[in-house]
Amino acid sequence: MRLPAFLFALLLALPAVAVTPEEMLKDPAQEHRARDIGKDLRCLVCQNQSIDDSDADLAKDLRIIVRERIMSGDSNEQVLKFVVDRYGDYVLLNPPFKAATLVLWVGPFVVFAGGLMAVLAFYRRRRAQPQQPAPLSADEKRRLEKLMKDTGI
Repeated sequence: MRLPAFLFALLLALPAVAVTPEEMLKDPAQEHRARDIGKDLRCLVCQNQSIDDSDADLAKDLRIIVRERIMSGDSNEQVLKFVVDRYGDYVLLNPPFKAATLVLWVGPFVVFAGGLMAVLAFYRRRRAQPQQPAPLSADEKRRLEKLMKDTGI
C-alpha cells in the first residue's frame, strides 16, 4: 500500500512539461532555442508558470508563435520583442526594471514592510496594555458591595 503512494508522490515531484511532440521542431538546435525562450515567458492564464510548463491553450498558442518566429529566422531577442510588443512586459517571467513595471518589482517589498509594521504594532499595543487591572476605587468598592448585597451574593 505504501509503494503506490510513494510512486505517486514521486510522479508529482517530476517537472511539468506541457510541450507536446507535435509542437516540437525537427531541428534540435531550433527546438533548444524555443525551449530557452519558453522558459522566460509567463503563461498569461496560469501566471506562475512558464509557457513550457503550462497546459493552458494560450500557453500552447504562445509556444507555437515562438516556434513559428524561430523557423522564420528571427533571433531570440526578436522573438521576445515580438511577444512583448504583443502582450506587454507582464508576459516575461523576469520583467525589466522600468517605470511601467515598478509595481511588479517594489510591490512585494511594500506588502512585506506593511505586514511587518502591522505585526510590530500589534505586539507594541499588547505590551503597552496593563497586565493586571487597576485596583478598584473606594466608590467602585461601595457600588460593588451594594450590588452584591442587593443580589444576595
